Amino acid sequence: MGAVTGKPRIAFFVPSLTGGGVERVTLTLAGAFAAAGHPVDIVVTRAGGDYEKKIPAGVTLHVMQPTGIVRSRWLAWQSGAVPVTTLARPVLLPMRSSRILRHIAGLAAYLEEHRPAVLISGMSYPNLVALWARNRAGVPVRVVVVEHNTLSQTIRRVRFRWRWRYLPALLRSAYRQADAIVAVSQGVADDVAATTGLPRSDIRTIYNPVVSPELAHAGDARPEDHWFAPGMPPVLIGIGRLTSAKRFDVLIRAFATMRAQRKAHLLILGEGRERKRLEALVSELGMQDEVRMPGFADNPYRYMSHADLFVLSSDYEGLPTVLIEALACGCPVVSTDCPSGPREILDAGAFGELVPCGDEAQLAQAMARTLTAPPDRAHQRARAQIFSIEASMQHYREVCLDG
Repeated sequence: MGAVTGKPRIAFFVPSLTGGGVERVTLTLAGAFAAAGHPVDIVVTRAGGDYEKKIPAGVTLHVMQPTGIVRSRWLAWQSGAVPVTTLARPVLLPMRSSRILRHIAGLAAYLEEHRPAVLISGMSYPNLVALWARNRAGVPVRVVVVEHNTLSQTIRRVRFRWRWRYLPALLRSAYRQADAIVAVSQGVADDVAATTGLPRSDIRTIYNPVVSPELAHAGDARPEDHWFAPGMPPVLIGIGRLTSAKRFDVLIRAFATMRAQRKAHLLILGEGRERKRLEALVSELGMQDEVRMPGFADNPYRYMSHADLFVLSSDYEGLPTVLIEALACGCPVVSTDCPSGPREILDAGAFGELVPCGDEAQLAQAMARTLTAPPDRAHQRARAQIFSIEASMQHYREVCLDG
């Protein structure tokens, strides 16, 4: 159960520690609370994942066991967090939601046994489970729900969209039970309010904790990769899960357009279900020698610190952590002007060009311009400081501990 201290226990709930922005933010916050003397737990639905070996000192991992789907759905109905209406059924019945719902009982049991003062949850379905588990447990725990992505875009792009159109009403009802609603950017907060009908004044924006002294130190070592050797062509990087929302296909095509005018290499770090399609695209364009996708990188910061350009090509985000990390490493950046986050992070283009989503030609032009006239790296690092761990922790302490 962790060290016994006089400070309140803080718990975090995420589905897993598989690589992604939400998971990195969770580990950072957990480590910061632990360093401040709090007992800290991370509660997950399955063991393993890219970040399990990076759990900070003083943080305890709890892996829950699932219960049956039928019982879990019944627990959701009986939680009292949502009225029993037919509107909720399309959200609760699909298998995707059922997998998360199977941990209502497990999370409730954790809350009963460990009695944290605060439970912080991220992403829509885990947020629902956190609220329903708290009601099931009947213990006085403060629940803080965090939205990391642009909800309207997520709903618009999923399969079986007709089911997801009922999600906003369910979130509106459930989130009223939360002690605090947090969004990771002003754009996400605006979108959550518009999509769910919750009052905008009820949603607080707290930027993710990203920048730390350790991050800068992690970028010191040059990658053991001949592409980064002195005298080689410039290296562009993209980092993230290989999913359709990240639009690495747009990045690859834009790179092909730019590559026709100048020598360069493109490195894409990450894993995901789009890998085969992206590899096929690289082969189709005949760029197997110029584009590599080596998978998940345990230390992406050394690539950011020594790359010539970082490119974010997403169609939508919440507050893209990787873009902030690139700034913190001093890397020049180009980003799509997607909802939401990049415009806030880059101060409307002052710290990196913004281009329309899906526009391969404009992205290629912006990449070429930035390689030709890169910004000062110290200028980039200075901007990243507004996303420091200290700044974020001050706000999280307010919502978690001060009420």
